[in-house]
Amino acid sequence: MKRLLLPITGILFALPSIAQSVNPDHQKAVNLVRQMTLDEKIGQMTQVTLGVVSKPQDGELDPAALSRVVTGHYIGSILNVTNHALTVDQWRTVIRQIQDEAKKTRLRIPVIYGLDGIHGQTYTLDATLFPQNIGMAATRDKELAVAVTKVAARELRASGVRWNFAPVLDCGRQPLWSRFPETYGEDVYIGKTMGAAVIKAYEEDGLRNPTAVASCMKHYLGYSASRTGKDRTPIYMPDIELREYYLPQFQAAVKAGASTIMINSGEINGTPVHASKYLLTDVLRKELGFQGIAVSDWEDIIRLHTRHNVAATPRAAVVMAVNAGVDMSMVPNDLSFYDLLKEAVQKGEVPLSRIDEAVARILELKYKLGLFDQPYPEDAAVQNFGRPEYQTLALQAAREAMTLLQNQDGILPLARNTHVLVAGPGAQSISALNGCWSYTWQGKDERWYPKDSKTILQALQDKLGASNVRTTSVPGWDSRDNYDTMALKAAAAGADVILLCLGENAYAESPGNIGDLAMPEDQMALARAAAATGKPVILVLTEGRPRLITSIAPLMKGILMAYWSGRRTAEAISDVLLGDYNPDGILPFSYPRSMGEMVLYDRKPTEEVREIFNENLTMDGYKPLFPFGFGLSYTNWEYSDLQLSSARLKGGAALTVSVTVKNTGSRDGSHTVELYTHQHYASITPSMRRLRAFTKIFLKAGESQTVKFVLRKEDLAFVNARLKTVTEPGDFDVMVGDKKAVFSYVNTNQ
Repeated sequence: MKRLLLPITGILFALPSIAQSVNPDHQKAVNLVRQMTLDEKIGQMTQVTLGVVSKPQDGELDPAALSRVVTGHYIGSILNVTNHALTVDQWRTVIRQIQDEAKKTRLRIPVIYGLDGIHGQTYTLDATLFPQNIGMAATRDKELAVAVTKVAARELRASGVRWNFAPVLDCGRQPLWSRFPETYGEDVYIGKTMGAAVIKAYEEDGLRNPTAVASCMKHYLGYSASRTGKDRTPIYMPDIELREYYLPQFQAAVKAGASTIMINSGEINGTPVHASKYLLTDVLRKELGFQGIAVSDWEDIIRLHTRHNVAATPRAAVVMAVNAGVDMSMVPNDLSFYDLLKEAVQKGEVPLSRIDEAVARILELKYKLGLFDQPYPEDAAVQNFGRPEYQTLALQAAREAMTLLQNQDGILPLARNTHVLVAGPGAQSISALNGCWSYTWQGKDERWYPKDSKTILQALQDKLGASNVRTTSVPGWDSRDNYDTMALKAAAAGADVILLCLGENAYAESPGNIGDLAMPEDQMALARAAAATGKPVILVLTEGRPRLITSIAPLMKGILMAYWSGRRTAEAISDVLLGDYNPDGILPFSYPRSMGEMVLYDRKPTEEVREIFNENLTMDGYKPLFPFGFGLSYTNWEYSDLQLSSARLKGGAALTVSVTVKNTGSRDGSHTVELYTHQHYASITPSMRRLRAFTKIFLKAGESQTVKFVLRKEDLAFVNARLKTVTEPGDFDVMVGDKKAVFSYVNTNQ
């Protein structure tokens, strides 16, 4: 397949399974802990936001506040921005001043700075933004995910930042959730394979290298499973579901070498996760073997007292979280954690051994990152910021994310002489192309986007010429002019086709909470008005989650799902619409038909049955508007000759599955080949299908390729009633494309 990827080099980051006793950074950390006072130790466990040490002017520090925090309280970590992204030079100045202050302390322990670089370096102006994770999952391209992560790491490090609060590994099985776009979608396998690849990409160059940063897998555990879809709200979930769908991503990330982990802000079955010793110590440390830093999310520890009401006092909240296994508190706006933890230790409520354990982990990461040797932003890192090839990669990533959902009568691609009317709130919105964590937390303030950022309207005008592209849209998502149905009807007269840009403007976390997935009525009315003109309508969706379009979908000739795909989204959309790029994205979630039927692709047999009585029985319980894995192309793909290396998979052996894929159309293109399995009978009701492997291939028109997958018993495993991950003997379907074969698994130990 043709690639526009950056070179990937480096050595693998040492996995946590390596004994700490032979780790020199760990030994140095332990030795330093022995020299520290209680105040110095507790300071290392405290993380405050930049606003605590800054002036009202963005990027300027308050020397007195900085001294009070760093030299007065030995604070170990600072995070975040005040209002918006800073320039590279501003960041380097800020971090140099912070480290200068740290050098005034008795032990000269450097501060570790952390930021949320969610889809690129969020908080540096002119940094390269890529598709949100949901868009990256649509690409089904692990090499691409690695390449964009390498750029994010380089631009973070160029800014002087060595700790990135990414990636999000929460499984997106609740599409109402406002952080859905940060997930890799509803499937466990995509989440754990792409997540592990990204973790390695952040760290594998070696953390002392100015091209790497410490990663942070988040949010452990089950954060995305809110029953209402509201952010930071309760989760009720049996352990078997937690282990089947939400734990595997973190297990894979630990094995991949993740340095840190951020804890779920919510509660599971009434117990806040950041107060659960079972999840933070028994499962995370003892079962998964994680040895890095566990950091709380924003203000979560005090909320054990103020919101969860499981701690009667603020100090009790601190005691509960630290004893459960939280190593660092993202306080973040004051020094209350510092004072309360000190008091708790003095009263014997938190053992000093627990403090030493947490501080050693924090110091060890600082040694690994080379902060003790060089705490300042490295000069060698600056040259890695804003390189021209990053924009090429951003365009490639956005192109691969584009998912064509409908193309009636071959309306797409458009001819070059087509007269297009562009309408809708997304037509002239930059923020709606990028989404959350884009130069500001919410991503809505377009003042901070790069000056050369293009809208969908501008990108189409570049392709077709301004004379062929008209619009009824105006800048500003919320402007009422964008919803003027009468203006749209009047302007449609001179158009060959209407391009309707709908979806969602940017949002992040709780401000993105909604009551249901219904597309807002003003947008639906615009769609109906466009269809009523009699002109063909192509719907472009820029959205972070699947808003319901069931009633208008039949009125649309074409539907393109563009997600929030970053810096070059508009150009990628125009490339697909005009046929300069053959779309190859496929859905990483089931696009629902209605709020009443949120059935996921890996459904159970009883979900497959819509009516259980006699002659009324039908097997169409899974009936989304567009299914998981769906995506159209401008060419056609044919599967044949599905073969298994054996009819029986025995014990720890391997089974090779091969299939021939042919591009039978007239255009070259890329295509994702996915392998699913279904166990006929098991002790726990088996899913109708589970994704077990995927690969992306490029074929010229008329070309064929034999694709091979290897299955082992662990690929067929599930969590049983005793909460053990097992593979049970039995018959399995293997499904690739429209082909199916059957094999048996035999446990040779029986």
